[in-house]
Amino acid sequence: MPNRSTDALFQLIKSLEKSEKRNFKLYVKRNSSSDTLKTIQLFDALDKMTEYDENQLLKKNKSISKVQLSNIKAALYKQVLSSLRIIKDENNIDIQLHELMDQSRILFNKGLYLQSLKVLKHLKDLAKQHHQITYLEQVLFFEKKIETLYITRSMRDRADQLSQESDEITEALVLVNRLSNLALQLYSWYIQHGHARNEKDMRSIHMFFQAHLPVDAALRAQGFYEKLYLYQSYCWYAFIRLDFLQYYRYSQKWVDLFEQYPEMLPVEAANYIKGMHNLMGAHFDLLNHKKLAETIKQFEQFARHKLVTHNDNNLILTYQYLYTARINLYFLQGTFEKGLKMVPHLEDMLKEYGIYLDIHRVLVFYYKIACLYFGSGDNEKAIDYLNRIINQKADLRTDLQCYARLLHLIAHYELGNFDLLEYLIKSVYRYMAKMENLSKVEEEMFAFLRRSFRVGAHALKPEFQKLLAKLKKYEGNPLEARAFAYLDVISWLESKIHNVNVQDVIREKYKHRKGPGLK
Repeated sequence: MPNRSTDALFQLIKSLEKSEKRNFKLYVKRNSSSDTLKTIQLFDALDKMTEYDENQLLKKNKSISKVQLSNIKAALYKQVLSSLRIIKDENNIDIQLHELMDQSRILFNKGLYLQSLKVLKHLKDLAKQHHQITYLEQVLFFEKKIETLYITRSMRDRADQLSQESDEITEALVLVNRLSNLALQLYSWYIQHGHARNEKDMRSIHMFFQAHLPVDAALRAQGFYEKLYLYQSYCWYAFIRLDFLQYYRYSQKWVDLFEQYPEMLPVEAANYIKGMHNLMGAHFDLLNHKKLAETIKQFEQFARHKLVTHNDNNLILTYQYLYTARINLYFLQGTFEKGLKMVPHLEDMLKEYGIYLDIHRVLVFYYKIACLYFGSGDNEKAIDYLNRIINQKADLRTDLQCYARLLHLIAHYELGNFDLLEYLIKSVYRYMAKMENLSKVEEEMFAFLRRSFRVGAHALKPEFQKLLAKLKKYEGNPLEARAFAYLDVISWLESKIHNVNVQDVIREKYKHRKGPGLK
């Protein structure tokens, strides 16, 4: 598991670039008190550490006592943030708007009301241009305060205009709030449970969606954020229900939104990156290798943009999603061994950015790496990565835990570890049944694995063929789609029947989809 130190100050210092560290030293040395010198000493000590270890820190810095450490750390944390604030990002609309609001309040406190209103006018225009309705609400509240307390005579019908603007902003905020809540709750459901498991889940998520979707939301969603959260809500709703066509449509709408509002790309670059991730995921789920390859190229081009290269958060997100998309393309093309060449780079990325990655994303990477090894025939390495998921105690993605166990079981079957299989079958069956995760496909899989103990090696091929015929019947069933999405059981069975690796079967299917001429 990557380094996941939870010390906030250590994480902050490790995130700094060389120029930011240099700026901090210049900023803090303006004071020459002994406390200031101790904060620099602590900064240097933390900067040199690879992992946070408080005992080692105190041992190597005798001038800092254990009693002092907490206060010095708090002071240093504030100083680092203050030094970063000085190097302001001119493209960051939040910082610009916040600065204008500060200027307006300073002028107000000086009694310069007309000047304060002039700054607010500039702030309002900038906020409207970038759809920052929460700032517009603050501006209107402040404007009404000034007009109520002082007769500015700034313009006629001022009261009516401010009241109308406030009503419009409040209505927009209510809609944005409801849609963003819906999108967040649906995403949270997916993170906890994964895809819908049965009819009960399908009904539950449908009723929840219908109950929380605002009336006429599509008609009322006129601004950028209303549309963004509406598309996100439909996106998660479709993905949970394994409706991959609708998932694709709303992922595309999500990405296209930034073409309609190009001024919002610098403001919401992270949301654009997430939208591209979902679009690439939709192409993968629909087995559209051509569109996936095209979208990866488009995303690689965006990855060179300064919005990514000059922003740590965007850079980390982009790395994660590019690796995921490239692995998915290898899956579709059946080039698993080629995909394995990425694993060392992926491991380096997980190590370098481990403190910034959520456990959910790390577990997904482990599962995908395990699938690469399994597809290429290296079952032992697949088991190593699957064990990392199975041994993870975080209460996330029960579906991922289930399929990691199922693939783990099949990998041991492939290795001929029959002394373990009986125990593993019972263990995995109990786990999945407890999670209400058993589909018809999985029931058939367990029944086959039990039977295979009593069948000689010479008779296994007909058994594989029988299971394949049974599972083929479920390929178009939405409630069984989850099993095929996580584990290509059909290709595995075909590989057993033809005595080849899984990647060879998938490669042949890819050639067939692409047509003649593929080499």
